[in-house]
Amino acid sequence: MSLVDLWVYLSSGPLLWLTTTLIAYALAEAVFIRARRHPLANPVLIAVVLVSLVLLGSGTPFPAYFAGAQFVHFLLGPATVALAVPLVQHLAHVRRLVVPMVVALVVGSLTAIVSAVLLARLFGLDAGTTLALAPKSATTPIAMGVAEVIGADPALAAVLVILTGIVGAMVVTPLMNLLRVKNYAARGFAAGLASHGIGTARAFQVDQLAGTFAGIALGLNGLLTAVLVPLVLPWLPT
Repeated sequence: MSLVDLWVYLSSGPLLWLTTTLIAYALAEAVFIRARRHPLANPVLIAVVLVSLVLLGSGTPFPAYFAGAQFVHFLLGPATVALAVPLVQHLAHVRRLVVPMVVALVVGSLTAIVSAVLLARLFGLDAGTTLALAPKSATTPIAMGVAEVIGADPALAAVLVILTGIVGAMVVTPLMNLLRVKNYAARGFAAGLASHGIGTARAFQVDQLAGTFAGIALGLNGLLTAVLVPLVLPWLPT
């Protein structure tokens, strides 16, 4: 059997792309640790680049890849539910900060939507891209659903959400240090609100309390974004 025949045989099964995804993330995590967990060495970004290079080099279409990688995708549900564990552990702390969280949530969600749309128009982006940017700080499934409602491309919205998460995870620590924000609850809430799941994962790498508040912001901002985007967009230039 030639290498080409072997590749065709392996690529037809789901385990190849599941294994490829896991290996890519393991390598990315090793680079992240070797870089002393520097924010710029974000393991999600590195893993995405590695998998993309393999797909491009092998000429594999995304549906064929996702047929195997969907097993990892399935685990996102249990991982999201598991965020309730640290929430229960820090419930007393969360209760004390309910009012500041609500204020920060509303202000942050509105800022994320309005700033994205206004900056897109300032830089001359087309209407389709501008609309897809509006729900960028919500999680991917919510952003795609919102994109369908407002007439944007769900696939483009998903790409922008992922880019937002990666960039947010990379800049949140140095930005918070620059702003001298030392409260881990505030740091985590900001990370989860602005950069959803990827930002939440980064927050947990830094501190469990930060991760807890990032998880809260992740869920609440997804819900609020779904409500606010259709209400706010008619008042903005798109």
